[in-house]
Order: sequence, then structure tokens, then C-alpha cells
Amino acid sequence: MFNTLEVTPIVQEDSEELIQLINPEQDSDIKPEDLPAELPILPIKNTVLFPGVVIPITVTRQKSIRLIKQAYQGNRIVGVLAQKNKNAEEPTTEDLYKFGTIARIIKMIVLPDGNTTIIIQGKNRYAIQEFLQEEPFLTARFQLQQDIAVDLNSKELKALVQSLKDAALKILKLNPEIPQEAQIALENIQSIAFLIHFLASNLNVDASDKQKILEINNLSDRGTLLLQYMLKEIQMLEIKSEIHKKVHTDIDQQQRDYFLRQQIKVLQDELGYDGPDKEVEKLRKRGAEKKWSPQAAVHFSKELDKLQRTNPQAPDFPIAMNYAEFMLDLPWDEFTTDNFDLTNAKKVLDKDHFGLEKVKNRIIEYLAVLKLKQDMKGPILCLYGPPGVGKTSLGKSIAKALGRSYVRMSLGGVHDEAEIRGHRKTYIGAMPGKVLANLKKAKSSNPVFVLDEIDKVRSEFRGDPSSALLEVLDPEQNNAFGDNYLEVEYDLSKVLFIATANSLDTIQPALRDRMEIIELTGYTVEEKLQIAIKHLVPKQLKEHGLKQNQVKFSKEALLKVIEFYTRESGVRSLERKIGSVIRSVAKSVAMEEVFEKEITAAFVVKVLGVEIFDEELYQGNDTAGVVTGLAWTQVGGDILYVESSVSRGKGALTISGQLGDVMKESAVAALSYLKSNAEALAIDHRIFQHYDLHIHVPAGAVPKDGPSAGITMLTSLASIFTQRKVKANLAMTGEITLRGKVLPVGGLKEKVLAAKRSGIKEIIMSARNKRDIQEIEKHYLKGLQFHYVNSVSEVLDIALLKDKVAKPIEFVIEEVKK
Repeated sequence: MFNTLEVTPIVQEDSEELIQLINPEQDSDIKPEDLPAELPILPIKNTVLFPGVVIPITVTRQKSIRLIKQAYQGNRIVGVLAQKNKNAEEPTTEDLYKFGTIARIIKMIVLPDGNTTIIIQGKNRYAIQEFLQEEPFLTARFQLQQDIAVDLNSKELKALVQSLKDAALKILKLNPEIPQEAQIALENIQSIAFLIHFLASNLNVDASDKQKILEINNLSDRGTLLLQYMLKEIQMLEIKSEIHKKVHTDIDQQQRDYFLRQQIKVLQDELGYDGPDKEVEKLRKRGAEKKWSPQAAVHFSKELDKLQRTNPQAPDFPIAMNYAEFMLDLPWDEFTTDNFDLTNAKKVLDKDHFGLEKVKNRIIEYLAVLKLKQDMKGPILCLYGPPGVGKTSLGKSIAKALGRSYVRMSLGGVHDEAEIRGHRKTYIGAMPGKVLANLKKAKSSNPVFVLDEIDKVRSEFRGDPSSALLEVLDPEQNNAFGDNYLEVEYDLSKVLFIATANSLDTIQPALRDRMEIIELTGYTVEEKLQIAIKHLVPKQLKEHGLKQNQVKFSKEALLKVIEFYTRESGVRSLERKIGSVIRSVAKSVAMEEVFEKEITAAFVVKVLGVEIFDEELYQGNDTAGVVTGLAWTQVGGDILYVESSVSRGKGALTISGQLGDVMKESAVAALSYLKSNAEALAIDHRIFQHYDLHIHVPAGAVPKDGPSAGITMLTSLASIFTQRKVKANLAMTGEITLRGKVLPVGGLKEKVLAAKRSGIKEIIMSARNKRDIQEIEKHYLKGLQFHYVNSVSEVLDIALLKDKVAKPIEFVIEEVKK
């Protein structure tokens, strides 16, 4: 591609790359008459010679050297053939292509090492007809190959030539190793044939592909195949260029990052900051002082080794660092010393909670066993009861009594198993489960751990958290608790777990089986009064910035708030109402207004407005069919009335008052018993066929259910059909059977207190409920008389008087005419 030969580098005959040149002064073909009959053959490998192209060749084979010397002394004409097998050192006729180029030796140079270098120029294309001899060098009979005539002025050929030139210029642009002189040489080429030969000779393709171009006789077809190879070459060069740019950019970025990191390191050393290596060493030192299991120590050491091998700029580095710090922050084998002074524990529980004697005694028993056994293996406590009765605060009191750390984990709305067990580290944003996260916060491995609202755990497609809690709460398994994030077993056996729940129905049976249920009933009015005096009022005064001697609540004022402004089992609403009253006083104090130091019932009404709830009081026994019953609700006990009425009809039964299925069945059972025992009560059995019966339990907007109204409904039916009065100031509760048995019911404490508040003097209940009454404090039972019964007949004997009501109904039985 250069105009001068002196700058041509000499390359070996075996080289994979040859630099081809052109000599415009000597590019004409040799005339046929000037050619010998037998052509000496010069094999070359790794390239193909094209007509008009000049290439230098270093000859090392003895046969070739003899051929060159003889030809150079003669007409300097040789026949050049490319080798098929480039690995053949002494090629035979089978190793050579049968189509080549006749060349003229322009110059021969004998080198000092004995090798000979020649510069040759291709002239004519030829085909071998027959090889004549192999010694002292190859000779052959040949036939010249002429190009098929084409129209040099055709549009197709001109377009092809322009495409070849454009492709060549693009290759020159993409390959910076080709000198700029090549472009000048390319622009000076006028011959179409020589342009194709020049480009084909310099094309970076296999010799076999170049041979295909050489053997084509049609110049247009030869150029088309060449263009295909050149376009492939352009694609390869473009890909290489893109790769080179990317690699160059990456290397530049890495060098820049390295330089900046070195500068940061120097600055950190000057300022006394710790680099990543020092931070890892600090972690290793902390790990050596940690009291953990051998398994955990080995795992931690491996994580630190991995951390040291990680580039500090890599995204995984902060993740691995956070994991190592989390392992160190966990309280492995770190315990607080328990205070097993049970007398002190009882004082703490009594101070923090009024009432709940049964619950507090059970907790003291539990702590006593823990003191004697020094082992936490045992049932997990589950405090079950309505909201606001002090379940969560009991856990705090237990921690305070034992001198342990206290942590609380709210399970309300938890629906992902990973909240308990954590996520695997492979996930982006992975975190440990809440169990271990709370232990890290507690800084000890034996805290009092309250699992709040365990009944509100929900399961969905992400997993079942309640099943994950099975391992946490099982004493046989939790000594080797597996958190997905930690990847090492952790001992939870020293943790005192206390669960709280409002309902047992939604707790998974297997989970419920692992817990000991301790029921907390709602507070009575008397207990709420004491809680308000001892706890709520002092707390609200402190929160509102008032002193104890500035405001005092009268007993009547607190009872007013309890009975007419709240309806709950616990004391949360009561505390809010007391806070509202105290805020009114605090406003007067802040504005320096005159205010009453003693809060009265009238002042409560003034601040809180009209009464929200009405107190249910006994309403007398003047009407037949109206009987007072006792009911248990989530906000405590209450009285309810069962009303019955009859009207002329065909014996239909109507039940109203928004009753549940159990209460409806109690009404049907009571009516069936009354029908079967009508004669014993002096009731005409025909009445049931001629009168419709309606049973109603006010208030109609409040849903009601349960079996405890059975004897109340029976007494109401007996009263309406006999028109006898019901004993005054009497209430009752109990379930009935068709045989007339009275069965026990629950919630007796709340029911008894509700009866006392309502002015009831006597209560009828099952004899089997006597043990429940004996557990109630004596002062709550003062002024009440209890009748313990086993059968319905005993109930009716006590409840129904001999006297009939004023204006009794006269039942008329019409005889059916035959």
C-alpha cells in the first residue's frame, strides 16, 4: 500500500500476517508469448497473491531457494500457488491449490543467515493443467485465465466500486493500526480490477476465502464476494471498537476509584478515622470477647474472612458488615440476675394491679416453681380476657418483680412468617425476625417477652406466622431456634414468654396447646372505683401537671363516671373520662380562674355532658310474664328482662330481641317442658293450641346469646300461662334441659355484682355454681340471698307466688263442634 519499497518491513514466509504493497509502474500483465511452456511453482502459505499486488517473501525452503535463484538469473517469472495445508513444511502437489497467480521477481536479497528475501508482483491468473516434476523444484504445465468481459460503465459496477471504496475507508477508520498513507494509495487506484485485487489482498480473512475470490472469472462477481467479506470485517471491527471503549472506560474508572480510595485512606489516617480493615479487626476483637457457642464463633470468623476479601465499594460490603454487627449485638449467654423474693414480687403485683387475686396467685406459683427448679421449661402463660383489664401491664409487673428486662412484641396484623423467623440474607433489604430483634433491644437472653395480641395473627400466601411461633413457644425446641437471617441456632429457653389474647377461638389449636390459659375477667364497679382512686386519678394528675393536693375526686363523682359514662370490662375509657375532667381543672388553674378543689358528681355532668348510659334497675313484679335474668357481657355483668305475652291464635311461637340460636333453643326447650308438665302447674293444655305466644328480650338493638337465660324464660312462660306473680327483687340464671334439670353457667362474679347494683335481693342458680360463689370476696355478697337448685320445679316453687297479678287474663277455650 506504499509507493516506495524501501520502507517495506521484511516478514517471514511462515508469518500469519503479510504487508502487501503496490507498484503502479509495473502492474501490466505479461504477454502470453513471453511466458515459458513449463512454469516453476513457488508455494506460499497463509496468503494469496493477486495480479498487480506486490508482496515481499522470505524464502527458507531449499527447493524454493533453488527455484528463486534460477528464475532470477533467467526471465524472473514464477508461478505462485497458495498452500491448502498451511502446516505442511514440504508441500506436495496435493497440498496446493490448482489456481494461482503468475508473478515477476522484482528484487532478490540474500540475507547473512542464508535465507533469501524476494519482492514479487502478481501478473496473470492461471490454472494448473499438470504437474511435471518435483525435483529440484516443482514445475507445471498451465493455462492462463482471462476475465469475462463486463461493461465498465454500467451502473451496477459503478455502485459496486463505490461500495468497495466506502467499506475500505470505514475499515481504515475503524482500524487505527493501518497507516494513513493507505488511504492515499486507495484514492489513486484507477483500475477496477486492481482495486478489487488490492482490497482482497489486504483483507483480514483466511487464505481459503481469498482463494475463492481469486478463482472467480467474472469481475463483478469477484467484487460482490469481496464486499461481503469486507462488511463482515466492518462488523467485527465495530464490535472490537465497542469492547475496547468499554474496557478502556472500566480501566479508567478503576484507576480513578483506586486513586480516590488511596486519597481517602491518607485523609482518614491523618484525621484518625478507621478504614474498612481496621473496622473488621475491631469486629474480630469484639467477637473474641463474646460468650457464644463454638458453632457461632466459627460462623462469625468465616463471615469476617469473607468480609475482608470483599471490596469496600461493593454493594455486598455494607450488608456483610451489618450482619456481623448484628451477630455481635445479640446477647449471647448474657443474662440478668433474677430476684426470687416472692414477697417482693407479690408486693409489686399488688401495687401495680388492684384485684385479679386469682391471676396474681397463679403468677406467684409460677415464679415459685422457677425459683426452686431454676429451669424455664414449662407451659407458656397466656393471659386471656377482654381489652383494658391489664394483661400487657401484668407482663411489665412480672419483669419488674424479677428484675429482668422487658420487651413487648405486638402480633396484631402480623401475616408474614418472616416477621418471626426473618428473611434470608440473599434478599435485598433482608432483616432478622422480630424475636431476635427484640432480644437485641433487651440486651439479655432472659427477658420477660410479652407476645401481645397473639389471637390476631393472620396467615396468608406469605406463610403462617402462628406455625412459626410453635418453635418459639415450645420448651423442647426453642433452645435451638433458627432465624433465617442469623443462620445460626439461638437459645430462647431462658426467655419468659407471656402471651396475651382477647379471644381463644382464633388461636391455632397446636399453639394453644403449648400455653397455659389464665383468664382475666372484667373489673367490677367496686374494683374500678378502687383502681380509679389508687392508680388512674394520680396518674392523670401527674400527666396534666397537677399536684395531689390541688384536686380531689369524691367517691360519688367516680361512681358517676363509671356507671353512666363508661361500659367496658377494663378501665381504658374510664381513664380517658377522668383525664377529660382533670383537663377542665387544669385549664382553670392555668388561666388563674376559681375552681372547685373537690370534684363532685354535678361537676362531672357539667364537664362530660349528659349521661351516656342508663343503669338497669329492678322494675317490680306487677306484670305477669316479666322475669329478671342475669347476663354476662364483655364489659361486665348486667341484668336483662324476659317478657312474655299471649294472644288469641293457633299456638304460634314468636321470639324477638335479636336473640342468638342458643337463646332461641332455650325458649323452645322451656315451652316444651311447660307443655309436658302443664297439669302439675294447673295449666289447661288446650291453651297452647288456642293462644299465640310471644317472647321478647329487650333491648332489641343489642345482640344476645347464651344458655344462661333458660330458667328465666321458663319462669316467664309459667307466669304468663298461670298469671301468677313473680317474687319481688328476684333474679335468676341457669340452663335447663327437657328433663327439667338446671345446669351451671359462667360469669357468676359479674352477674352477682350486676344484680347487687340493680337492687336485687335474691338470686336463683344451679347448685353446681355454689363453688363459684364461694370464690367471690365476702363483702361483694353482703345483702344477697342465694337459692341453689337442681331442678326446674324448685325454681318455680321459689319464683312464683300463689297470688295472681292484678287484672289477670281470662283464658277462653272454644269447643270445636263435631
